[in-house]
Amino acid sequence: MFRYALNASTIQPTPILEKISIAGRAGYGAIELWHDEIDEHLAHGGTLADLQSALADQNLAVPTTIYLGGWFDADDAAWPGVRDECACRMEQAAALGAPHIIAGPADGRPDYALGARRYRELLELGESIGVHPAMEFLGFVGKLNTIEDALEIMTATDHPHATTVLDPFHIFRGGGDLESIAKLTANQIAVSHFNDTPADPPREEQHDHSRVMPGDGHLNLARYCELLADTDYNSWLSLELFNEQHWAEDPLEVARIGLEKMRTIAEG
Repeated sequence: MFRYALNASTIQPTPILEKISIAGRAGYGAIELWHDEIDEHLAHGGTLADLQSALADQNLAVPTTIYLGGWFDADDAAWPGVRDECACRMEQAAALGAPHIIAGPADGRPDYALGARRYRELLELGESIGVHPAMEFLGFVGKLNTIEDALEIMTATDHPHATTVLDPFHIFRGGGDLESIAKLTANQIAVSHFNDTPADPPREEQHDHSRVMPGDGHLNLARYCELLADTDYNSWLSLELFNEQHWAEDPLEVARIGLEKMRTIAEG
């Protein structure tokens, strides 16, 4: 039913070409790549062709690249520069075969009307390039931190390709409810990240580094998968951790264990 991807953040600080090799060797069908790592690869003499070749060698898809920033609350003076940067990243995403590029929200309590207008402009820009921006909600930002918040922006854009990114950690961290997944349709979900989180420290004190392997925390991930399947979503579950303990371990072993844990829950 689901397919399995590795988010490149899970095996820092491994170089990007090695990450691609590890994802394939560990048994994943896809890898999500970060633009800061793509830019670093290019800055040191690498090419997009190198990445394309490595992906082809491992038979890996790229569900998304990560991420677009600064767009949600960009005023009219800042917007042209932000738009150009977003276009550059979209072109990289399209070159790597990614159907989506993740667009991160603003921090604080931004203007939803402006954000919806900017998101529609991103979607229109993406159509001209061949990649669809997916608006992510983040549990630790001031306002855009729940499925309901994301739906409000998506609805306001009135665009057929408006999507969001699901993530168990962000649903929990934002004080949301897994059951809210039922408010979405499959075509509104660009990708599902996958992870778990401990019951302690308290929700409000958790951040990206708090994430743990699926099944090692307290979230009801079996129910998460059930709700996701009920929307008719049958695409990628992508293991996304920022856990420094795992960063210090063998990246291939981390990737293999993560895939096994995802399968145990999703297919259990």
